[in-house]
Amino acid sequence: MLAHHVIFWLKADTTDEQKTAFRASLETLAGVETVKTLHIGTPAPIERAVVDTTYTFSLILLFEDMAGHDVYQVHPLHKAFLEGFRVYFDRVVIYDAQ
Repeated sequence: MLAHHVIFWLKADTTDEQKTAFRASLETLAGVETVKTLHIGTPAPIERAVVDTTYTFSLILLFEDMAGHDVYQVHPLHKAFLEGFRVYFDRVVIYDAQ
C-alpha cells in the first residue's frame, strides 16, 4: 500500500467559484484506475498547537503499490488537473508513505 497525501494552499485571491472548480477537478482523480481510495478534505475545526489548519485542501490517494502511484503520475486525468489548476497553487506539500 502507498499513501499519497497532497496538501494545497491556494492563492489568497482564489474565488469561491474557483475553489469549487478546483475541488471538482480533484474528484476526477478517482477515475485513475490505480487509485484505490480518494479522500478530499478541508481543515477540521481543531485548535491545537500541533495541528496545521492553514491549508485549503487535502488530497489523500491510496494505491496498491508504487507501480500504481507511477501510473497515476503520468495519467491524463492527473495531467489535466495540473494543467488546469496549478495556477491556483500558492504552496503544495506532498507526503508519500508506504
